[in-house]
Amino acid sequence: MFVLPEDLPLELTPFAFLVGKWEGTGVISYKPDGVEGEATEYEFRQRIEFAHDGRNVLTYISSAELIGENSIPLPSELGYWRLTRPAESADHGPGFLPGTGEPSIKTREDLEKLRNNEGGFDIQVSTLHPGGVAELYNGKIKGARVDLASFAGTAFEGAKYYRHSTRLYGLVENALLWVWEIAMPGSDLKPHASARLERIA
Repeated sequence: MFVLPEDLPLELTPFAFLVGKWEGTGVISYKPDGVEGEATEYEFRQRIEFAHDGRNVLTYISSAELIGENSIPLPSELGYWRLTRPAESADHGPGFLPGTGEPSIKTREDLEKLRNNEGGFDIQVSTLHPGGVAELYNGKIKGARVDLASFAGTAFEGAKYYRHSTRLYGLVENALLWVWEIAMPGSDLKPHASARLERIA
């Protein structure tokens, strides 16, 4: 049974169901445009950790490898998840500069003011890939479901990139399920990968 972490900052309570370490398996699906037949599929094993250091940002770390004789490592991901709200003096930055003053979200009532018209919260997610690609997502979290859609990204010259991406995360029977769709340049969104993960810590 899930227990709300005692040290979770109030501003991160909408993300509470994600906090912890997860492990499981999934499938990568890939079919280039113009190629006949079924998509090529690969099974993989994944570990994800959502954590925090007492501030109002959730950290995300993912590692994975193909399942098989060689267990080829797959690209890792690093990211930060936060509620969408205006920046304030209590936030850190720019750079290493510390925040000053009191945060605006100090009570449950303050947090509730951020709810959107759908009864959830708008969120922002940034993700970095080791191949030289960075993404920014806008999204929504409601209950134990997260919907994300990329709106900006950047890549080094020569990096393998895609022009758009959506991700869905949900808690189903205490397992974390996710689905990732990507759109390559000149093409529409297509299924890319999905997984089912169990909480291990």
